[in-house]
Amino acid sequence: MPDIAPALRDRIKHLKAPRPDDGSDTSKIAATVKEVLDAVRTRGDDAVRHYSREFDKAELSSIEVTDAERAAALAALDPQTRRDTEFAIERVRAFAEAQLKTILPLEIEALPGLHLGHRVIPVQRVGAYVPGGRYPLLSAPVMTLVPAKVAGCEEVIACLPPGAHPAMIAGCHLSGADRIFRVGGAQAIAAMAFGTQTIPAVDKVVGPGNAYVNEAKRQVFGPVGIDQLAGPSEIFIVADETGDAEMIATDLLAQAEHDVRTRVGLITTSRALAEATLAEVERQLEGLTTAPVAGAAWAQFGEIAVCDDEEAMIAYSDHIAAEHLQVHTRDAHATAARLRNYGSLFIGTLASVVYSDKCCGTNHTLPTMGAARYTGGLWVGSFVRICTHQWLDERGVAAVAPPAVRQSASEGLEGHRRAAAFRL
Repeated sequence: MPDIAPALRDRIKHLKAPRPDDGSDTSKIAATVKEVLDAVRTRGDDAVRHYSREFDKAELSSIEVTDAERAAALAALDPQTRRDTEFAIERVRAFAEAQLKTILPLEIEALPGLHLGHRVIPVQRVGAYVPGGRYPLLSAPVMTLVPAKVAGCEEVIACLPPGAHPAMIAGCHLSGADRIFRVGGAQAIAAMAFGTQTIPAVDKVVGPGNAYVNEAKRQVFGPVGIDQLAGPSEIFIVADETGDAEMIATDLLAQAEHDVRTRVGLITTSRALAEATLAEVERQLEGLTTAPVAGAAWAQFGEIAVCDDEEAMIAYSDHIAAEHLQVHTRDAHATAARLRNYGSLFIGTLASVVYSDKCCGTNHTLPTMGAARYTGGLWVGSFVRICTHQWLDERGVAAVAPPAVRQSASEGLEGHRRAAAFRL
């Protein structure tokens, strides 16, 4: 993120700690991950079992979840939880299907006899990392597995930590995982990237995880595709004087309970709303069961900024480029139309981040740490490739060969010149 932020009138609450993406030394994590990757690449399942014992304290008698274990996890799933999970799956699937319809093949005749086009080709095999985390996040497999299946990927596998809640296995099953493996951490990324005796090598790895998972994705990227490098979660709210302090505080703390490094903030044109929100957050923390996590995130990475006007508020929001961005202004749609940098936008007071986190249909795997300035989040398009093609008849050759011959000659590329001239 650029160092220079737009000028603010004031900050009612400052960050008390460096940003989670402050570039601090990660050499120990990188060295550990490299060791894990090298071991899994050369020793396969043996290394996976070794690191599962070392890091997860789990003895893996079987790496793959069997059909019987899938059925048992599904049978043990609370009926209402299953209905809610299936509701989320249907919403995510419907939105992904609608998005896929906008990604169309192309075929044009650019010049007489010069035909150009592209095809939409699904990634063949995808690996989804499903985090264990502090809570069993049943929405996590929905967001990574369902769009891949909608895209038409031939095989979609899931890896989740050995100690993950059985409901997570059920969630992977319901979301369409072709195979499920009990492997977590960097060793899971390595197994999916390189393949082992049990786990097939994939073409792309998606899904968020901890610092070791993130570093593993960074190191395997190249021969294997990745979605993005996800940092701690973020939520910012832009609001004018019509904002409701109680609602804003509630939404900020809902996201803050994800992790002690979650970044949460309010950007407003109203000092009165800023001060009221600060007081309301402190009041709500007193009765929040997840206050040890949410309170730590708020204390270290919470921010309330006051801007002179909406233009400054929008400029500061675009500078932050938050993962989740809520708009609580008098004309929320008009304000939203002016915003450019965000992972996902929540327009109006009725659109809570929690709805997208769980079940409304948009994907909750989103860019963090300012990456929203150049990329969007995970979506059905992440699982297809737009591959171009061309074909020519004699008229097309007559049009493009002469300039290609001349350009090749001017560049001193005699082989190119000959190939271009050969078809004349």
